[in-house]
Amino acid sequence: MNRFAELLDRLAYEPGRNNKLRLITGYFREVGDPDRGYALAALTGALSFKHAKPGLIRDLIAARADPVLFGLSYDYVGDLSETVALMWPKAALAAHNNPPPPTLTEVVTTLRTLGKTEMPAQLARWLDELDETGRWALLKLVTGAMRIGISARLAKTAAAALGDKDPHDIELIWPGLSPPYLDLFAWLEGRGEKPVNRDPAPFRPVMLAHAIEEGDFAALDPADYIAEWKWDGIRVQAVAGRDDRGHITARLYSRTGEDITGSFPDLVPSLHLPGAIDGELLILREGRVQSFNVLQQRLNRKVVSPKLIKEFPIHLRAYDLLGDDEDDLRELPFAERRERLETFVAKLDDARIDLSPTVPFASWDALTAARANPASAGAGEDADAIEGVMLKRRDAPYLPGRPKGQWWKWKRDPHIIDAVLMYAQRGHGKRSSYYSDYTFGVWTETENGEELVPVGKAYFGFTDEELLQIDRFVRRNTTEKFGPVRHVVHEGDKGLVLEVAFEGLQRSPRHKSGVAMRFPRISRLRWDKPPREADRLETLERMLKAEPEEIEI
Repeated sequence: MNRFAELLDRLAYEPGRNNKLRLITGYFREVGDPDRGYALAALTGALSFKHAKPGLIRDLIAARADPVLFGLSYDYVGDLSETVALMWPKAALAAHNNPPPPTLTEVVTTLRTLGKTEMPAQLARWLDELDETGRWALLKLVTGAMRIGISARLAKTAAAALGDKDPHDIELIWPGLSPPYLDLFAWLEGRGEKPVNRDPAPFRPVMLAHAIEEGDFAALDPADYIAEWKWDGIRVQAVAGRDDRGHITARLYSRTGEDITGSFPDLVPSLHLPGAIDGELLILREGRVQSFNVLQQRLNRKVVSPKLIKEFPIHLRAYDLLGDDEDDLRELPFAERRERLETFVAKLDDARIDLSPTVPFASWDALTAARANPASAGAGEDADAIEGVMLKRRDAPYLPGRPKGQWWKWKRDPHIIDAVLMYAQRGHGKRSSYYSDYTFGVWTETENGEELVPVGKAYFGFTDEELLQIDRFVRRNTTEKFGPVRHVVHEGDKGLVLEVAFEGLQRSPRHKSGVAMRFPRISRLRWDKPPREADRLETLERMLKAEPEEIEI
C-alpha cells in the first residue's frame, strides 16, 4: 500500500503528461502482480466497494476529532480524504510485533468481502497502521475519488508502454478484462497470448469528437466529411450477440461502459439481430423527439413501471455500426460503416430504432446555415432537440478515445445572460484552496420588491487568472457563512456580474426560480456592469419554450 500511496502522491504533484506516464509505467514495471493490476483498476475507475461510503469516513473521524475543528479543516482543505488523513490521531505503537502496513491487494480483496458492520473497524485499523500519505491514498481508493489528474486513457497508455504496445490494442480488449488483469500483464511482458473478450455482447470503447473552432475550417475540405445532427439525448451503445447456445444476448451500455439494460427493458426486444450500434437514446411521442427534460424521466430508474414505459417511450437513433453479426467493423471507413448501418437498421425493422439522418451540404457556408436553422434543413419539428451538427471524415475508422481530425462537434451558439454572483463554495482537488463553485441569480419582482433568485451553478469556463480574481472578490465580499458556503454581497450597486453561457433551459419545480439551466459555464466577468443591470427572470421565461407537461410517476 505504501508503494501505491507514493505513486498517487507523486502523480498529484506532477503536471506533465509525459512524466506522469513514466511514473505509472515505472510502477507497473517495478511492482509485481497482483498489486499493479489493482493499481491499474484504481486509476481507471474500475474498482468500487459497496459499503465504503464518504459518510462512513466522516463517522470515523467524528469519533476521533472535534467535529467543529473537522468542519473548519474540511472547509479549508476542500478534500475529505486529505482532511481525514491529516487529522487522524497517531496510534500508540507497541514496542514490538507491530503489524506491517497492508498491501494494496490485501486492501482491495478485504474491502470486497467485508460486510457493512465490519467495515468501520477494519478501516480504522488500516488508518492506524498507515502514515499520513498512506491514509490519504487508502481513503482515495475507498471513495473512488482520485482527482489526481489521471484519466483512464492515460493509465492504459502507461500500461501499453510496459510492453511497447499500441494503447488502441488495450482499448479494444479492455471491456473483457477484469482486475487484477493478470492475463493483460502477461501479454504485455511477452509471457502470454493477447487476451480475448468472450462476452457475446461486449461494450466497445467509444470514439469521441473534438469541438471545432472557427480557424479549423480553412484546413478542412467539405467533400471529405459527412454531417449529421447532434441530438440532445444520451449516447448509448446497443449490442446483441449469440451466446454458446446460439441464443441472443442483448445489452445497452452508457458511453462509459456502464450496463444500463435494466433501465430500458422496452428496448431489449428490438435488438434481435447480432450487432453493435452506436446511437442516441431519445424519447419519441407521435414521431417527434422530446426534450432532454422529458428523457430525464427515464434515466437512473431502479424500477421501471409499465406506466413509465407507456408515457415515456424510449427510442434509439442510430448513427454508427461497430459490429455486424460476427464481423468487427471498426477498422472500416465511416462511409462504409454508414452504408452497413442503413442495411442493418432496415433488417431490424423495428419502430423503436431508426437512422440519424445525414445533413447534405456542399460548402461550410451551407452547413453554417443548416446549423443555425435545423428546421429548414430537414429537421422539421425535431429542430428543438438538436444541439448542433457532427462532422465525420468519410475515411475515418472507429478509434477509441478522441483522435484528432476525425470527428468534430459543432454545437449551436449557446444562450447568454448576465447574472449576479450570490454564493461561492470551495472546489475539490487542485481547486480546494479556491472558491471556484458559483451560484448565480437574476432579478425578479416579489412581494418584497426586486430580489435576486438563483437560476444556476457553474464551476468552469473561466481562466486560471479569472479564478484568482473571483476568489479574491469572494474573500473580500463575504457577508455570511453557511458551513462551506459563502454568501457574497449582491445588491443593486454592489456585487459581481457574470456572463453565463448555457445550452438550454428547462422547467424545474425544485428551483425557486422555476427554471434550470443545462451546462452553464462562466464565459466572461462583467466588472464593468453594476448588478442592477443584470438580466431578469422574465428574460429566461421568454427563452423557455413550452415543454410537454411532466407526468407524475
